[in-house]
Amino acid sequence: MKSISTHILDVSRGRPAAGVHVKLDHLSQGDFKRAAVGVTDADGRIRDWQFTLVAGTWRIRFETAAYFENLKEPYFYPYVEIVFDVHDASQHYHVPLLLSAYGFSTYRGS
Repeated sequence: MKSISTHILDVSRGRPAAGVHVKLDHLSQGDFKRAAVGVTDADGRIRDWQFTLVAGTWRIRFETAAYFENLKEPYFYPYVEIVFDVHDASQHYHVPLLLSAYGFSTYRGS
């Protein structure tokens, strides 16, 4: 199935970030509308999002504050939002997040 997937790697620990709440939104008529929500599993992945992929602008919001608070670690970013365009809804879009308490990076994965 063609869709959007994500996972989080905690690069400061060298392991997946489990238990992070994630929201997926689609831009429609000038406002972001909720398409799906999930929580990363033990492998740092969201495996069960159910939504219809369409071309347009999408946003993934990772609620990182609770993750770092659970680890009792100070952090700089309370959440991370990644906004990207889907040009071809017949393709799969993988959007990983490489995370640490004071930085993050992302890319289009496969």
